Amino acid sequence: MQLHTINTGLFKLDGGAMFGVVPKSIWQKTNPADANNLCTWAMRCLLIEDGDRLILIDNGIGDKQDDKFLSHYHLHGEDTLDKSLASKGFNRSDITDVFLTHLHFDHCGGAVERVGDKLLPAFKNATYWSNQKHWEWAVHPNDREKASFLKENILPIQESGQLKFIADQEGIKFHENVNIRFAFGHTDAMMLPQIQYKGHNIIYMADLLPSVGHLPIPYVMAYDMFPLQTLKEKKSFLEEAATQNYILYFEHDAQNECCTVQHTEKGVRLKETFSLSEI
Repeated sequence: MQLHTINTGLFKLDGGAMFGVVPKSIWQKTNPADANNLCTWAMRCLLIEDGDRLILIDNGIGDKQDDKFLSHYHLHGEDTLDKSLASKGFNRSDITDVFLTHLHFDHCGGAVERVGDKLLPAFKNATYWSNQKHWEWAVHPNDREKASFLKENILPIQESGQLKFIADQEGIKFHENVNIRFAFGHTDAMMLPQIQYKGHNIIYMADLLPSVGHLPIPYVMAYDMFPLQTLKEKKSFLEEAATQNYILYFEHDAQNECCTVQHTEKGVRLKETFSLSEI
């Protein structure tokens, strides 16, 4: 089995929204903001190559939205989904499985493409994986979260017949070397793949832990639907990660791909950072 980093580009989000109640004077030390209070974030996906399966975890924001929508997020950088796949010797038609941690637009926008006046799955040979609980949450969104759940990113997947659901059961095995963890603070039933790789446990963090800058327990995004649940989930997970020496793979940290954490007098803190290729 081989793991490949798939960078799909950079975007910007408000720093205050990304760090919630934490003052800017503190969070800007790790995530400096521009003149408009916007910080740069990655949309870093992960490709699992194992035998005849190519499993893509998340797929970025895509490019089918109109210019007005995309202008809010200031997409930049040289990386795209197609360029990153090509750099590893693959293209979209090679992907056998598209694993969706959750259905916010910056995680699943690349799942669907616009072809003329039609919206079609961007990965024509792939099975798309979500779970029933989160799917229903996304298809019938609450007023606060509905701006993140765009129907054009979601409904065409189901209409294509390529959608399947994973049982929403902690620790369920998705693949021989991939188990699924669940988190419920950011959004209902977000899935975090836990991958056995070269003797390590690698956790794809999605939005439970967006960046190294979010390691302290109170550093919770204002985007989270249930922040107290996130606090509980982060504390439990980070204690486990430090004890078990897990490798955390970041989807949104623009500077750091991976890290390990350690127990300190101040709680669980950063141990070291490195790239996936260094494992």
